[in-house]
Amino acid sequence: MQKSASSGVSLLGPGGLDLTHSFFTSILNSAPPSPTKRHNKVTVVGAGNVGMAVAQTILTQDLVDELVLVDALPDKLRGEMLDLQHAAAFLPRTKIHASTEYSVTAGSDLCIVTAGARQVSGESRLNLVQRNVSLFRSIIPPLVQHSPACVILVVSNPVDVLTYVAWKLSGFPANRVIGSGTNLDSSRFRFLIADHLDVNAHDVQAYIVGEHGDSSVALWSSISVGGVPVLSFLEKQEIAYERVTLEKIHKAVIESADEVIRLKGYTSWAIGYSVANLARSILRDQRKVHPVSVLAKGFHGIHGGKVFLSLPSQLGRGGVIGVTNIHLTPKEAQHLRDSATAILEVQNQLPI
Repeated sequence: MQKSASSGVSLLGPGGLDLTHSFFTSILNSAPPSPTKRHNKVTVVGAGNVGMAVAQTILTQDLVDELVLVDALPDKLRGEMLDLQHAAAFLPRTKIHASTEYSVTAGSDLCIVTAGARQVSGESRLNLVQRNVSLFRSIIPPLVQHSPACVILVVSNPVDVLTYVAWKLSGFPANRVIGSGTNLDSSRFRFLIADHLDVNAHDVQAYIVGEHGDSSVALWSSISVGGVPVLSFLEKQEIAYERVTLEKIHKAVIESADEVIRLKGYTSWAIGYSVANLARSILRDQRKVHPVSVLAKGFHGIHGGKVFLSLPSQLGRGGVIGVTNIHLTPKEAQHLRDSATAILEVQNQLPI
């Protein structure tokens, strides 16, 4: 009896009748692929809360034709796969596969890595990173082996250091290894500014750059609402207290993930939407600008080493197309270099 590799459900009816072909009369010997639609295959490594939020959001936004889940826990993995497959009647048509073996990922256009060791109480950040480096040694090489033309998108934390690790282990050009970086931080930033000013977040243009962490940099000089530069407006109106409010907003951005984790135990939905947002720009070749973690050496005076941190970058089918030449004030540029130094201090201690 023939079985589907992804679901385990029989494809043959009584007497061996193949039910996959008996409902329709073919008018062609074989249906040719659509000349107008490219087959997109995406792999998500890690079936935890973040990985499944990413997978679910990608599915509902009709971004892929084939979705692959990879995890080390076979029972949980199969359960998550079945749970998504059972929603087939409510979702765009997508083949969903799951396996502990990386061979199932072959031919992926985009590989999203969400797997990572969790920090235990009292553990240093460096020790956590070192454990994740060991984990990435078992993840990145097989992804590269089976999908040598893919783009790798790292979501696991600390994302900037692990994006560098993925780049080194992959052997890919830097434009094809990206970290989710401060894309979500910038969304939180825009939301909080919009909430304070009582406007729509879509009308707020604002970036958090640098490290996805405590040394992140808010680009005050480039914030605009409906095309109006915020700082110029505040200076004209002499509203000094608003600057203090903006600083408090940046602090709230840095602390927001910890607050969500304290309240519900983990973050998932926002990062799911953030990563799907990046996947859309890559798979659809939209050439949109996102603040993501990229190789930053040579930008804004960063010359000390090969470090990945977030800069506004244009994304397309091949990964990073270019880094935006955004204007930074001298103070912002210095903060960005300080952020690079903070990342390098951890990175330089890694066994890679």
